[in-house]
Amino acid sequence: MSKPAGYPRISVIICTLNEEMNLPHVLPKIPPWVDEVILVDGHSTDNTISRARELLPAIRVLSQPDKGKGNAMRYGIQQATGEIVVMLDADGSTDPADIPRFVDPLIEGYDFAKGSRFLEGRPVMPRLRYVGNKMFASLANLLFCTRYTDMCAGLNAFWRRILPHLDPSCSSFMDEPTLFVRLKKRGLKVKEVHQLDRGRICGRPNERSFSQGWRILRTIVSERFSG
Repeated sequence: MSKPAGYPRISVIICTLNEEMNLPHVLPKIPPWVDEVILVDGHSTDNTISRARELLPAIRVLSQPDKGKGNAMRYGIQQATGEIVVMLDADGSTDPADIPRFVDPLIEGYDFAKGSRFLEGRPVMPRLRYVGNKMFASLANLLFCTRYTDMCAGLNAFWRRILPHLDPSCSSFMDEPTLFVRLKKRGLKVKEVHQLDRGRICGRPNERSFSQGWRILRTIVSERFSG
């Protein structure tokens, strides 16, 4: 399968921490026309790295310099060489086949294609996660005058040229919620795109729901009152 006409160089970034069992559901499904796949590993103790190289020999494997998904995202984005950067979850919940639907809005003039699991109804997920996500989206919409339906989607794409507007080197840069609110603060053009949420295929999340929720809440509120 050849790259669609008009597509520039594309980098896909995947952040991992002990995702050996999930990578077979992710890496082989990345479109072969993607120019660069970067795996930023958070010091996994299983066979994540060797499994990744086995599944995709051309993959670039980087070891993140610190801890946390935000740090891994920041490092991967800084190392990417593509004009378009695609962020993809490693747990199998996001479908790499959706990548063209996120790249197309960028080609059409948007700065950022933001994933949403709620754009076409309620996805299958635990009630606590569903309520939490709806609450965070409502809070962000209230504080930033946005119309987001999801603040934690793991599939997103954007032009690398907008990075200076997002302050990726800032110590407060964390993960998706930070990106989403900064997009609005900087006046960038955002398109929400529906993404399927297949749920984590193997293992447990690396962060507990309560800890993740508290971190997202702090991120949204602090971004509202920062410069």
